[in-house]
Amino acid sequence: MEFDAALLLSFGGPEGPEQVRPFLENVTRGRNVPPERLDDVAQHYLHFDGVSPINGINRALITELRAELNLPVYFGNRNWEPYVEDTVKQMRDNGVRRAAVFATSAWSGYSSCTQYTEDIARARRAAGPDAPQLVKLRPYFDHPLFVEMFVG
Repeated sequence: MEFDAALLLSFGGPEGPEQVRPFLENVTRGRNVPPERLDDVAQHYLHFDGVSPINGINRALITELRAELNLPVYFGNRNWEPYVEDTVKQMRDNGVRRAAVFATSAWSGYSSCTQYTEDIARARRAAGPDAPQLVKLRPYFDHPLFVEMFVG
Protein backbone atom coordinates (compact mmCIF):
# COMPACT_ATOMS: atom_id res chain seq x y z
CA MET A 1 0.00 0.00 0.00
CA GLU A 2 1.10 3.52 -0.65
CA PHE A 3 0.65 6.20 1.99
CA ASP A 4 1.04 9.94 1.86
CA ALA A 5 1.30 10.35 5.66
CA ALA A 6 1.63 8.51 8.94
CA LEU A 7 -0.37 9.01 12.12
CA LEU A 8 1.00 8.10 15.52
CA LEU A 9 -2.09 7.32 17.62
CA SER A 10 -1.75 7.12 21.38
CA PHE A 11 -3.53 7.31 24.72
CA GLY A 12 -2.58 10.84 25.74
CA GLY A 13 -1.63 12.29 29.09
CA PRO A 14 -1.66 15.52 31.06
CA GLU A 15 1.20 17.96 30.70
CA GLY A 16 0.59 20.05 33.81
CA PRO A 17 -1.22 19.89 37.16
CA GLU A 18 -4.26 21.80 35.89
CA GLN A 19 -4.79 19.13 33.21
CA VAL A 20 -4.76 16.08 35.50
CA ARG A 21 -8.39 16.05 36.63
CA PRO A 22 -9.87 16.85 33.17
CA PHE A 23 -7.63 14.15 31.66
CA LEU A 24 -8.81 11.57 34.20
CA GLU A 25 -12.43 12.55 33.53
CA ASN A 26 -11.82 11.91 29.82
CA VAL A 27 -10.23 8.53 30.50
CA THR A 28 -13.09 7.38 32.73
CA ARG A 29 -16.03 8.98 30.90
CA GLY A 30 -19.12 6.78 30.91
CA ARG A 31 -17.71 4.44 33.54
CA ASN A 32 -19.22 5.92 36.73
CA VAL A 33 -15.89 6.15 38.53
CA PRO A 34 -16.40 7.84 41.92
CA PRO A 35 -14.83 11.33 42.24
CA GLU A 36 -12.83 10.14 45.25
CA ARG A 37 -11.10 7.54 43.07
CA LEU A 38 -10.18 10.22 40.53
CA ASP A 39 -8.75 12.29 43.38
CA ASP A 40 -6.62 9.32 44.48
CA VAL A 41 -5.29 8.72 40.97
CA ALA A 42 -4.68 12.44 40.46
CA GLN A 43 -2.25 12.36 43.38
CA HIS A 44 -0.05 9.90 41.48
CA TYR A 45 0.25 12.35 38.58
CA LEU A 46 0.81 15.28 40.92
CA HIS A 47 3.89 13.53 42.36
CA PHE A 48 5.38 14.21 38.91
CA ASP A 49 4.13 17.79 38.63
CA GLY A 50 1.05 16.58 36.74
CA VAL A 51 3.07 15.51 33.72
CA SER A 52 2.70 12.10 32.12
CA PRO A 53 5.79 11.11 30.15
CA ILE A 54 3.76 9.62 27.28
CA ASN A 55 3.43 12.75 25.13
CA GLY A 56 7.14 13.55 25.41
CA ILE A 57 8.05 9.98 24.52
CA ASN A 58 5.69 10.13 21.54
CA ARG A 59 7.11 13.44 20.33
CA ALA A 60 10.61 11.94 20.46
CA LEU A 61 9.38 8.94 18.49
CA ILE A 62 7.80 11.26 15.92
CA THR A 63 11.14 13.04 15.51
CA GLU A 64 12.77 9.66 14.83
CA LEU A 65 10.01 8.63 12.40
CA ARG A 66 10.29 11.89 10.48
CA ALA A 67 14.01 11.24 10.06
CA GLU A 68 13.33 7.72 8.71
CA LEU A 69 10.17 8.16 6.66
CA ASN A 70 9.72 10.24 3.59
CA LEU A 71 6.24 11.22 4.83
CA PRO A 72 4.66 13.79 7.11
CA VAL A 73 4.02 12.28 10.54
CA TYR A 74 1.00 13.43 12.55
CA PHE A 75 0.19 12.90 16.24
CA GLY A 76 -3.23 12.24 17.77
CA ASN A 77 -4.44 10.98 21.14
CA ARG A 78 -7.58 9.33 22.46
CA ASN A 79 -7.78 11.13 25.78
CA TRP A 80 -5.83 14.38 25.59
CA GLU A 81 -4.38 16.99 23.27
CA PRO A 82 -3.67 16.67 20.49
CA TYR A 83 -6.99 14.86 20.09
CA VAL A 84 -7.13 12.43 17.18
CA GLU A 85 -10.31 14.06 15.83
CA ASP A 86 -8.52 17.41 15.51
CA THR A 87 -5.46 15.78 13.98
CA VAL A 88 -7.48 13.94 11.32
CA LYS A 89 -9.26 17.20 10.41
CA GLN A 90 -5.83 18.81 10.02
CA MET A 91 -4.70 15.89 7.88
CA ARG A 92 -7.80 16.33 5.69
CA ASP A 93 -7.14 20.06 5.39
CA ASN A 94 -3.52 19.33 4.42
CA GLY A 95 -4.70 17.08 1.59
CA VAL A 96 -3.76 13.73 3.12
CA ARG A 97 -5.63 10.96 1.32
CA ARG A 98 -4.27 7.75 2.91
CA ALA A 99 -2.25 7.39 6.09
CA ALA A 100 -0.68 4.50 7.95
CA VAL A 101 -1.74 4.53 11.60
CA PHE A 102 0.73 3.32 14.21
CA ALA A 103 -1.00 2.78 17.55
CA THR A 104 1.55 3.01 20.34
CA SER A 105 0.25 -0.03 22.21
CA ALA A 106 1.83 -3.28 21.04
CA TRP A 107 -0.98 -5.48 22.37
CA SER A 108 -4.24 -6.69 20.82
CA GLY A 109 -6.83 -6.40 23.59
CA TYR A 110 -9.86 -4.12 23.60
CA SER A 111 -8.24 -0.97 25.05
CA SER A 112 -4.94 -1.54 23.31
CA CYS A 113 -6.22 -2.41 19.83
CA THR A 114 -9.97 -2.44 19.23
CA GLN A 115 -10.54 0.88 20.93
CA TYR A 116 -7.92 2.47 18.66
CA THR A 117 -9.90 1.16 15.69
CA GLU A 118 -12.96 2.84 17.18
CA ASP A 119 -10.94 6.05 17.69
CA ILE A 120 -10.00 6.01 14.01
CA ALA A 121 -13.63 5.59 12.94
CA ARG A 122 -14.75 8.40 15.28
CA ALA A 123 -12.01 10.73 13.98
CA ARG A 124 -12.93 10.00 10.35
CA ARG A 125 -16.61 10.74 11.08
CA ALA A 126 -15.60 14.02 12.73
CA ALA A 127 -13.53 14.96 9.65
CA GLY A 128 -16.46 14.31 7.33
CA PRO A 129 -16.69 12.90 3.82
CA ASP A 130 -13.23 14.10 2.79
CA ALA A 131 -11.50 12.41 5.72
CA PRO A 132 -8.36 10.52 4.76
CA GLN A 133 -8.37 6.75 4.65
CA LEU A 134 -6.63 5.56 7.83
CA VAL A 135 -5.05 2.12 7.76
CA LYS A 136 -4.21 0.83 11.23
CA LEU A 137 -1.02 -1.20 11.28
CA ARG A 138 -1.21 -4.58 12.98
CA PRO A 139 -0.42 -5.06 16.67
CA TYR A 140 3.27 -5.76 17.00
CA PHE A 141 3.54 -7.64 20.31
CA ASP A 142 4.64 -10.75 18.42
CA HIS A 143 6.67 -9.13 15.65
CA PRO A 144 10.10 -10.85 15.56
CA LEU A 145 12.04 -7.58 15.91
CA PHE A 146 9.95 -6.50 18.90
CA VAL A 147 10.35 -9.89 20.59
CA GLU A 148 14.09 -9.87 19.87
CA MET A 149 14.53 -6.67 21.88
CA PHE A 150 13.39 -8.48 25.00
CA VAL A 151 15.01 -11.85 24.37
CA GLY A 152 18.41 -10.86 23.05
